[in-house]
Amino acid sequence: MVLSKTASESDVSIHSTFASRYVRTSLPRFKIPENSIPKEAAYQIINDELMLDGNPRLNLASFVTTWMEPECDKLMMAAINKNYVDMDEYPVTTELQNRCVNMIAHLFNAPLGDSETAVGVGTVGSSEAIMLAGLAFKRKWQNKRKAEGKPYDKPNIVTGANVQVCWEKFARYFEVELKEVKLREGYYVMDPVKAVEMVDENTICVAAILGSTLNGEFEDVKLLNDLLVEKNKETGWDTPIHVDAASGGFIAPFLYPELEWDFRLPLVRSINVSGHKYGLVYAGIGWVIWRSKEDLPEELIFHINYLGADQPTFTLNFSKGSSQVIAQYYQLIRLGFEGYQNVMENCRENATVLKDGLEKTGRFNIVSKDNGVPLVAFSLKDSSRHNEFEVSDYLRRFGWIVPAYTMPPDAQHVTVLRVVIREDFSRTLAERLVIDIEKVLEELDSLPPRRAAKINGAGEEKKALNGEKKSDLETQREITAAWKKFVIARKTNGVC
Repeated sequence: MVLSKTASESDVSIHSTFASRYVRTSLPRFKIPENSIPKEAAYQIINDELMLDGNPRLNLASFVTTWMEPECDKLMMAAINKNYVDMDEYPVTTELQNRCVNMIAHLFNAPLGDSETAVGVGTVGSSEAIMLAGLAFKRKWQNKRKAEGKPYDKPNIVTGANVQVCWEKFARYFEVELKEVKLREGYYVMDPVKAVEMVDENTICVAAILGSTLNGEFEDVKLLNDLLVEKNKETGWDTPIHVDAASGGFIAPFLYPELEWDFRLPLVRSINVSGHKYGLVYAGIGWVIWRSKEDLPEELIFHINYLGADQPTFTLNFSKGSSQVIAQYYQLIRLGFEGYQNVMENCRENATVLKDGLEKTGRFNIVSKDNGVPLVAFSLKDSSRHNEFEVSDYLRRFGWIVPAYTMPPDAQHVTVLRVVIREDFSRTLAERLVIDIEKVLEELDSLPPRRAAKINGAGEEKKALNGEKKSDLETQREITAAWKKFVIARKTNGVC
C-alpha cells in the first residue's frame, strides 16, 4: 500500500508562504474572514503591506521619538501586557510613574519642600495632558465665579494662532471659547502684549507655547507673566498661565537653563510635556504637572476601589499600557541630566549643520530661530517657478518625509518646509539631506515653471469654450489642482 497525501491535504507549514493559497487572493478588507489562516501567512501578509509605509527614521515631519536603546525595548516588551490602571496589581509601575512626575516637576522648578511630592500624572501624549490642564482651569474658574455670584457660562482661553490642533479640540469638546492672537509675517508666535490685551474676566488661562510646531520658537513666557501680573493687579483678576511645553520642556532645562519659563514664574500654574518627543520615548506618553494641590480641583479626581485598594485617578481614558511609563523612567535614570544635555546639544549642532547647508544653496530663507526646538524651517526665496509643496513631493523620491505647510492667520500666505532634528538624526544624514535637496532643486529647475501650467490652464478654458474634449491628463491635472485648493482652504493648525 502506498501512503501519500495530495498537496492540498499536506501540512501547509512545509510550503513557502508565497507559494500558498493565502497570498494568491486579496484578503477581506471590510468584513472579518470566515476561516482562519496560519500565523506565518498572517504575519507575512501584514508585514508586506507595512513595507509601503514610510521609514520612521526618515520622517522629518514628526517630533516623536523613533529610536530607543535595545535594553529599553526589552523592558517595554516585558511590560506590554500590563494595564497601567491596575495600580494595586502593579504597584512598582505606579511607583515608577510617581518618580517620573517628581523628577519632571523638579526639572521644571516646582516649589516643592523636601518632603513634598509633586502633583501630576502620566497621560497618552500631550493632547490628553492639555485636556486635563484645561479642565482644571475651567473648573477652578467656575468655582470662583459661582462663589462670587457671577455668570460662569462663557469661559475662554487666550492663545496664539500657532497652537497645536489639540487646543482647538479642547475648546470645542469642553465648550470654551478659543481667542487666538493672529500671527504676522516674520513673527510666528504669540505676541504677549496682544495676548494680555485679549484677556477678560472670563479668561480661564493664557496658554503659552514653549516650542512652536511651526518654527520651533519659544514664546516669551517671562514677558507674558510680567504683563499679566500688572493686569491682574489693575483688574483684581487672577488669570493664570499654562505652558504647553510639549516639544520644549525636555530641551530648555538642558540647553537654556537660565531661561525663565516654568514654575519660577508665579502665574505658571501647570505645564505639559511630551515624553514621546524630546523625552526620548516612543509614542504614547505625556505628562502634566501642576504647581500645587490647590491648582487641581479635588472634584476632578475620582477614587476607585474595585481593582483593589483605593486609587485616585484623573485621566480622560481608563486603561492604558505601562510600557511607555517604564521607558520614561529608564531614560531619566539612564541618561541623567548629563545625558539629556548631550543629546540636546548634538541635536542643536546637527540643526546648525543643516541650516548652514541650506543657506549655502542661496535658495532658501530660514524661518526658524537658533534658540528653540532643534529644527529647521525654511522657505524658497523665489517660488515663482516651483513651490515648497513640490520640493516636499520630490524629496519623497529619496525617502525623506519633509512636510510643507502654510502658516496660520494672518501669515497664511507664507509657506514653509520643516525638518525636525531628533536624537537619531545624525550629522551624516544632515549632510545627505542637503545633497538631496540640491538634487531636487536641479530637477525642478529643469522642468517647465508653474507659470506654464497657468498658460496651459487658459488653453484648456479655450478648448472648453470651443467644445473640444479635454484629455485624460488635462482632466487629472484639473482634479488635482481643485483638490489642493480644497485642502488648503480647510487647513487647520494640525501641524505636529
